[in-house]
Amino acid sequence: MSRLFGKGEYIVYGTTGVCQVKDITSMSMDERQQEKLYYILEPMGVRGSRIMTPVEGNKSIMRPVLSRDEAYHLIDGIQDVDELWITDDKQREMKYKEALKTCDCRQWIGMIKTLYVRKKDRMSRGKRLTEVDERYFRKAKENLYRELSIPLEIPAEEVEKFIAERMDRHGSRL
Repeated sequence: MSRLFGKGEYIVYGTTGVCQVKDITSMSMDERQQEKLYYILEPMGVRGSRIMTPVEGNKSIMRPVLSRDEAYHLIDGIQDVDELWITDDKQREMKYKEALKTCDCRQWIGMIKTLYVRKKDRMSRGKRLTEVDERYFRKAKENLYRELSIPLEIPAEEVEKFIAERMDRHGSRL
């Protein structure tokens, strides 16, 4: 049996990202079925939106957000995360999709690092980041910053600055 998350707890849910468990309820889809437990999730940053998903047998990854210590450890190890270099556009997009589905912060950081370097390179040549790259760059940052905002107890909009300042203090660079 997987871990049961409690009401009010923040979790990472599939490609949706950080959600708060608003409730746990039981119901059955028809009279012949046994009642099943369902989470009622509210995606962070999307007030009023609700997701109902089964507690057991869920195909999406569900995990608790990082602890404060895990968040600091992740940030302190950013320079060790490899970029995801793939030159073929279609393969690169598939790799980004896979990375988002893993719900793994290190994968998100790899995407962010890759797309940051790619963006700088394209800008130096007078080009913009492609729409696909821009969309995945935004989603990876959104997922990472929303998750880190919980254990760091700061707004998601301040996480990027927090990471940069911490890395500067420790002499690290992206």
